[in-house]
Amino acid sequence: MTPIADQAALEATLAARPAVLVLYGGRACGVCQAIKPRLAAMLAAEFPRLEALYVDCQGEASALCAQQRVFSLPVVELWFEGQRFDTFVRAFSLAEVRRALQRPYAARFAAHD
Repeated sequence: MTPIADQAALEATLAARPAVLVLYGGRACGVCQAIKPRLAAMLAAEFPRLEALYVDCQGEASALCAQQRVFSLPVVELWFEGQRFDTFVRAFSLAEVRRALQRPYAARFAAHD
């Protein structure tokens, strides 16, 4: 996952990449630290064309989190073609994220494989 800390970098990535997952987490968030490597592994194995970003809301990216109205952790946002597609907040499973990604990811990238 690529760390990102400011609004301009987030907007540039969302504009440049057709599919983006953003994980808002923090160093002191145990759940965030537990799901980050599992989420990264799932994306690498099943959704390799998805750009994955990590925003540390308890570190240098706290201003970005406030701008995005992220006040509880973890938060996962799914973006396709620059539009927010789905959001998962606090209590969710990786299976839910996988299900939300499967259809739009297949639709977007099936023609390009």
